[in-house]
Amino acid sequence: MLKFENVSKTFGDGFQAVKSVSFDIPKGEFLVLIGPSGSGKSTTMKMINRMEPHSSGTISINGKDTNSYNAAELRRTIGYVIQQIGLFPHYTIEKNIATVPQLIGWDNQKIKPRVHELLNMVGLDPDIYATRYPKELSGGQQQRVGIARALAADPDIILMDEPFSALDPLTRDQLQGELISLHKKLNKTIVFVTHDMDEALKMGDRIAIMKDGNLLQLDTPEKLLHEPAHGFVEEFIGKHRIIQNPELMPVTDIMSESVVTSLPHRSPEKALSLIRQRKITNLIIVDEGQHLLGIVSAYDLIKKLDSIQTIDDIMVPAQPVLPSTASAKDAIILMDEATYGMIPVVDEMTKLVGLVTRGSLLSAMSSQWTETEGDQ
Repeated sequence: MLKFENVSKTFGDGFQAVKSVSFDIPKGEFLVLIGPSGSGKSTTMKMINRMEPHSSGTISINGKDTNSYNAAELRRTIGYVIQQIGLFPHYTIEKNIATVPQLIGWDNQKIKPRVHELLNMVGLDPDIYATRYPKELSGGQQQRVGIARALAADPDIILMDEPFSALDPLTRDQLQGELISLHKKLNKTIVFVTHDMDEALKMGDRIAIMKDGNLLQLDTPEKLLHEPAHGFVEEFIGKHRIIQNPELMPVTDIMSESVVTSLPHRSPEKALSLIRQRKITNLIIVDEGQHLLGIVSAYDLIKKLDSIQTIDDIMVPAQPVLPSTASAKDAIILMDEATYGMIPVVDEMTKLVGLVTRGSLLSAMSSQWTETEGDQ
């Protein structure tokens, strides 16, 4: 799909931001570029759509050199989402999303249904939001529109430059989970830049770690944690982290026992206050005996705040659920089915004993730090 061959970027002052980088990105992969400030990660991504022209080497898409494209036409075939979102303030949301389809000549009868489809896809009711302006939306809602706009012309490739870094933790975690679901549904090739290793581990099929313009290692999260190929990679991920055999590791060793729960008759206002106070995205619902009943998502709660009396009105079953006798491998296998990015763990009486989350799974497996450094 995407291929870099000995690609370098040198700016006019002689500074070499990217140094002879080579790698392939197969169709449908979610690749994360990560590294410290000045590592070349954003420059590498921007060279794909020629926002930054590369100085040497070859970048190709499906075997075709990107230099053979008209730059403007190339950018219209590649979705692009940035931290600042970049919505046109004087355009309605509908018109913002329709920008690229209009530029490439789509018929208006095709554009409007596409815009409404995308708004629904990113969780914004088109009857409510299509005619609003960006200033009338929250930061998270604007970023949803940014994602919808990037998908509008149905591009095969989406570039995302730290899209969630300016958002609050609740909104960020929610959008991360929704992007993972969208990626699985749409099978787009995504190149995602971040400086947050937890985000990289959560999102990426593979992760490319860069430093000083060099690509140090490109591997799956598991291999990066287990087999760092460079001293900086080990330091950047977390020195002395150890991956244990997930088949032999009990799920109780990797779950969090500190779970925010609620009884089902709590009012939606009090539930939302609890969610914001504890900075979580979903609330686990239990009865007086701590038996697991279900899950309430913050997104559903905010959307239906004025139309429900108690949170059990919007509670959904907790699926999947793991028994406390399960292994970490069971959690890994089932995590793809976890709509909310979390798996409750229950005992033989269905009492809640803990929680495994998507974002913490890998880091929990690798968080057994050796103490040799401190002892030496």
